[in-house]
Amino acid sequence: MKEYKIFLYSENVFASIFFNGGKVDPVKLTQALNQQAAQGWEVKTLQRENRRTLLFFSREAFVFVLERDKK
Repeated sequence: MKEYKIFLYSENVFASIFFNGGKVDPVKLTQALNQQAAQGWEVKTLQRENRRTLLFFSREAFVFVLERDKK
C-alpha cells in the first residue's frame, strides 16, 4: 500500500524578488528534495507554476506529489 503527500516549494518572497528575480534556487530545491527522500518519499509528479506576489511580481514555485510505501 502507498501513501502520498503534496509538497510545495517556493523561495522566500523578498529574497526571490530582490536577489534572483523570482526564480527557484536549484541548490536549495535539491536540498529540500533530499530531505524528503531521506524520509522515504519519491517524486511521483511535479508541476511548475508562477505565483503572483505583491501585485506586480511573480515567483516560481513547484508542486510535487510524493509517494512512499505506507509504514
